[in-house]
Formats: sequence, C-alpha cells, structure tokens
Amino acid sequence: MQLIVALAILLIGGAALGGEYLLVKWYPAYRQHVADTTLKLLPYSNDGLGIEMRVAAGIYGKVENFPGGIRIYRSELLGQGPSVTITSQPNPDGATAFSPQIMAQWEAMGADQGIPRYEFQRAQINGRDAALIWQLQGSAMLMTAHIISPDRIIQVNCTPGDEEETLYLQACDETLRSIKLAGPLPPPSGPPSLENVGPKH
Repeated sequence: MQLIVALAILLIGGAALGGEYLLVKWYPAYRQHVADTTLKLLPYSNDGLGIEMRVAAGIYGKVENFPGGIRIYRSELLGQGPSVTITSQPNPDGATAFSPQIMAQWEAMGADQGIPRYEFQRAQINGRDAALIWQLQGSAMLMTAHIISPDRIIQVNCTPGDEEETLYLQACDETLRSIKLAGPLPPPSGPPSLENVGPKH
C-alpha cells in the first residue's frame, strides 16, 4: 500500500513538474509564434478602389466584392471572425484634408453618443490626412480609418470579431496604417504624423 502511495505521489509530482515546464518554457514561445503568424502582413491591391495595402495574415481570408467596396474576412465555424471592410466614395471638391468641422464631430462623437471605449486620433497615413477611431460595437471592438485624397475618400472598418482582442486590434492597426491611396501626394502639411502611436486600451 505504501508503495502504491509513493508511486502515485511520484507520478503526480512528475506531472506537475512537466506541466510547469511546458507553461514556463513552451507556452511563451507558442504565444510568440501565434502573434508572429497573425501579424504577418500580406500584400493586397485593388485598382477599382485605388488602394494598395498589407493585410495581417490573421485577418486575410476570403475577399468579397460589393458595390463601392470590398470585405476581407476569415470565416469561423462558430462566432464572428476578424474582418476588414473598405468603402470608397468620390471626393467632389478635391480636398486633401478633412475639414475641422468633421474632425471635431468625430472627436466628440464618443461623448455625445455615449459610445463605450471610444477613442479618436488624427493622423497621417502614408502622406494622407486621416482620422482613426476605436469604439466598442456590440461585444467586439471596431477600429475605423477615414482617409482622404483629392480623388476619393475611403472608410475602413476592422474588427477582431470574437478573436483575442489585444492581438487582433494590433493586426487591425497595422493593416489600416499600411493603406496607400493612388494619386500624387499633397505637399507636406497638416497634423504631425502619428503613424507609430497606438490606442490605449
């Protein structure tokens, strides 16, 4: 009986040590591999929308075209997968920057409408005037970029869906900040570049 108890203690102790080794040694490397794989940027271009970009591999899956835009998404068997939706509209007055009025509206929208976890940031994305917005929509975060060129104004919505929020918001951030609009760039002016500044969630 004592031998059986001793063997049981030995087996339990060995399993605990093995589990601790996996947790300490293997799991961080696994997490880093998952992050690297998810954040790997893959090229995408669309002449109709006049864009070039790099989409995080964790989001890149199927591409669905609809009038005035596209949706790039990875489908899930259960729940909502990550996605990027891009819509484009003409810029009739040829402005190279958003008006102060629309920027002020976007900045105040979170407080005015009581939107949870709302954050606004004015930025430049690859030489274009832009606004970045983070907000909670339903149970998932949504990151939106508004980018303007003399020819077009695009809106890009990216959501992690039901995936890990921190990692997939980073994937959204890197994807949206990679967007390049066709056409000549305006002379350097406007707000300072904030391309390397992320949201504080």
